[in-house]
This record gives sequence, structure tokens and C-alpha cells, in this order.
Amino acid sequence: MSDSEIILQHGDLYARVSPHGASLRGLWRENADGTHTEIVTGYSGADNKVGGQGDVLIPFPGRIKNGTYDFGGETFQLQLTDKEAPNAIHGFVRQKEWTITEQTENSTQFETDILPSDAPGYPFALHIKIRYSMREDMLACWFVIENSGQNAAPVAAGFHPYFTVGGDFIDGAVLTVPFDSVLEFDDNLTPTGKVLPVAETAFDFRKARTIGTTRFNTCYLNPNRDDDGGTQICLESADGGRSITVSMHPVFEAVVLYSGDPLPDAHRRRSLAIEPMTGGSDVFNHPEWGLRTLAPGERFSGGWSVWIHDDNL
Repeated sequence: MSDSEIILQHGDLYARVSPHGASLRGLWRENADGTHTEIVTGYSGADNKVGGQGDVLIPFPGRIKNGTYDFGGETFQLQLTDKEAPNAIHGFVRQKEWTITEQTENSTQFETDILPSDAPGYPFALHIKIRYSMREDMLACWFVIENSGQNAAPVAAGFHPYFTVGGDFIDGAVLTVPFDSVLEFDDNLTPTGKVLPVAETAFDFRKARTIGTTRFNTCYLNPNRDDDGGTQICLESADGGRSITVSMHPVFEAVVLYSGDPLPDAHRRRSLAIEPMTGGSDVFNHPEWGLRTLAPGERFSGGWSVWIHDDNL
């Protein structure tokens, strides 16, 4: 397995990406004093990856319960890839070697294919493009998924970046999540089918408040959209001096927040995964949560971006 990496740059903003999985392996700002300010926590070298850091999650994000689903009148069995329970998790492209099809100083595009022979239980063909680009105080990620096969295909997309606004832990950070509902999970971290209101629960961050001891492995649905149809999630440092805003295109129906409590000490609650998803967890079994059915030749596209604010600059 090759494990090359590409450094993108715009001014003092840098990103590390890789054709291995089309992954986002870091985003940081180089400071005048030689230090750097981390924004997307990541890694260099695949052996140093922890969990789903920076992964692209296609053709489904999150877990598919028991790895089974019905589509087009047939029942399919996916490979059980979840280390925590008998589920399929996070799609099939994280271990693929993608092709670099465009490259500039501040942008790159990766492409790959999912073939019917690639993954048991997913006999469909997709052509996928992921483009990363940077400009002042912003990194954007855009995807295009095309059904390159002869049959209709179920599709959803997700992304798994971890963000930090400084501090040793996320507990003191201030979070805003403009979503009205969460999915109830069972002991295997798959949805029970119940969609619960966030009102008066520990997961209600519709108004900005400190994270504190809240433990997230939480899938939010029903976004409160802005005038353009998108959704903005904000993470701010305790002193208000640093913040990031994750801006999600209207195709995103869900977001997972993950605080990393089960991770090793060096990573536990050190950053917050904010995972834009076009459909909720187990979306193959709950198409009402954002599943797209692509006809042959049909395309599906969208993107997310992170905007960075720092009073110290």
C-alpha cells in the first residue's frame, strides 16, 4: 500500500490530504513565531491514524444494522466491519487508493470507482470525485457521486474530520448545533428507529453553550437551515478568541458529533468530530433519513467547508 501525502497551502493556512482514502489528515495555521495552530487534528502516515480521522464515508456513513438492508425487492448482506458490534460501518472507500486528477498549490481532486465486485452486499457501480480547496481562512470539500452502473443504486455520503479550538480538552469549548432531533441508539450503536426531540436533553445545543462533560456519539437530524438551505455548526474556544464554523451544503440531512471518549488517553476528548452526513446512521434501512437512489448515469453532489476565526491574528 502506498501512503503518499499532499500539502495544500493558501497563505499561512496548510492542509494535509492523501490519495489513500481521499483522506483529510490535518489542517493548521503556521504562525509568525514558528509555532502552528491546529484546526483539524490529524496525523501523518496511515499507521498513525486513530479511528476514523479524516475519512470519506461512501456509499454510507455510520452503521448499517447487522450489515443487512433491503433495496429493489432484494435483501443484501454487507461485510461486518464494525469493531464494536456486528454492523457494517462507514462505507468502502477509506482503504482505496484514489487517483489524483487535478493538482494546484491550494487544491486537489481525487477520483475512484466502486465496482460491483468490490464489496459483498453492494452490487452497484459508482464513480466518485472528492475535491479539496483552500482560500483565506477556509477549507472546502466537494463531492460528486455518479451511478456508473446499469441499475439504480442506494447512496449516502459522509465525512469524519476532528476539530479543535485550542485547550487540552473540548470540555470548555462552546458549541452550537442547530438541529431539532437525535436518533435513539441501541447498545450496538445502531438506531432503534425512534427520532427524539433534543429539547430539554443533554444534546440540545441549538443555543450556544459549553460542552462540559457531555459525551457525544450522537446522530442529529432535522436541521434548522439558513436562508441558502445550508446548516452552520460552530465550535468556539472558552475565551471566545478562536472559533470554527462548519458550513454544510443543503444536501446534508444529518450530522454526527463524536467526542472520542473510548479513544486512547492521548486522543480522548481532545477534539470534536463533526461529521457532515447526507443521511442518518443506518440510512439504507431508513431511507426517510436522507437516502438517495441514483438512476444509471445520475449524479449527486454537495460539499462542506470550515471557516476559521482567530482574534490573535
